Amino acid sequence: MHQIVTKPVDSTRRWWVLAIVVAAQFMFGVDAFVVNVAIPTIAVELKATPAQIESVIAIYLIAYATLVVTGGRLGDIHGTKNVFLAGVVGFTVTSLWCGLAQSGMELIVARLAQGATAALMVPQVLATLHLLFTDESRSRAFGIYGIVLGLAGAAGFLLGGLLVTIDLAHTGWRAVFFVNVPCGFVIAIAAWRIMPRVPRRSGTRLDIKGSVVLFAGLLCLIGPLLFGHDLGWTPWLWAAMGSGGAILFALLRLEHAVARAGGMPLIDLTLLSDAAFLRGLGATLFFFLANLSFYLVMTLFMQRGLKIAPLAAGLAFIPLALAFVVASRHSSARAKHRGTKVLIEGCALQIAGLAALALVAFDIDAPRPVMLALIMIVFGYGQGLVMAPLSGAVLSTVRPAAAGSASGMYGTVAQIGNAAGVAAIGAVFFAIETLQSARAAFLASLALFAALIMVCVAFLSWMRRAAAPS
Repeated sequence: MHQIVTKPVDSTRRWWVLAIVVAAQFMFGVDAFVVNVAIPTIAVELKATPAQIESVIAIYLIAYATLVVTGGRLGDIHGTKNVFLAGVVGFTVTSLWCGLAQSGMELIVARLAQGATAALMVPQVLATLHLLFTDESRSRAFGIYGIVLGLAGAAGFLLGGLLVTIDLAHTGWRAVFFVNVPCGFVIAIAAWRIMPRVPRRSGTRLDIKGSVVLFAGLLCLIGPLLFGHDLGWTPWLWAAMGSGGAILFALLRLEHAVARAGGMPLIDLTLLSDAAFLRGLGATLFFFLANLSFYLVMTLFMQRGLKIAPLAAGLAFIPLALAFVVASRHSSARAKHRGTKVLIEGCALQIAGLAALALVAFDIDAPRPVMLALIMIVFGYGQGLVMAPLSGAVLSTVRPAAAGSASGMYGTVAQIGNAAGVAAIGAVFFAIETLQSARAAFLASLALFAALIMVCVAFLSWMRRAAAPS
């Protein structure tokens, strides 16, 4: 049994600590977007198949989603500083491995390891802020965190296009991963010297079986979507997807068994009786199904369909990312007065942006990057209106004692949505591109995005009815 540390947390250098942990969060956020811009170049150089292209993004998200709750609990057991350091160093080393990969399959394995180490690093960021900022400075600290989170997207798009274009030291696309190496080691050294050691939570245990079963279920369910195109959608792929669904269903029984044995299940089973929370998770899933997959499809259409250079394609996303940041700042205040109506309005703006993109793609043979960038501002602003207050709305009915577990479930569902969206809509894009054209694939993908967002709206409305006092 670990000795429980009761010494108060040293917060004398908390603003320096804030800079360190949000720098790590920024690195993680940039990495989620920088790869999208480089994906077409990676595919050409490594002769990667469509399945491998999608897997480079999706496997990273699957690893992160299945291990992020475990990463948070490891921080409780071993201390946030120790686990944060392990995560940063691991993320740095695996980034180097990604940059050195010589084949599509090696890059996929390296990205799996990178996602796993990110799951150690990222949960400690919010945990550290929660512990160090307990006074009137709390809102300012979390405001800085939110701005950095939003700017990471803009930086990722810009950096991805820039690094691929300038071919730094003749490293090409590999530079998008190599850039993490010096940044990661600087963050690790600063954290080792400055971050305080924090109290450990007593009685916290790991549900290793739950994490393994969740990972296996998601891999069986999403993997066939990634490799179906390459393997010709053979019957065993459908059988694998069915087994994935069965494994995830069996996870609930396993978690009940863990709870009966006095353990700490990965899922807080009491949350399953909260109808508003479950409907909120449904809205979260469908919203994120159309999140990262949009950026993948948009990048593929611009670079493969319209032959737009990587730098110009990356720059086209900058106005969207900035609109997202502005909307995020506006939405929290508006959500206090209008509740989930703000989220529904944001979904409507996203659909309007998708419709405008479809109209341009249908009517204009070669739309310029500037035109696409201006239209994507509408989509980005709508996305910011939804994403910033979504977690608060979903967690609003959860009792305080279950807030940590509910937050972990929310984050896991969001990343599962991202991974499944990349796999499913990516599969649709590549299939239609092969049969017809990149333009037809793009238009079909936009229709799917709009349908997913409309389902998200339905869940949000359903959630409002469940949360309303009777």
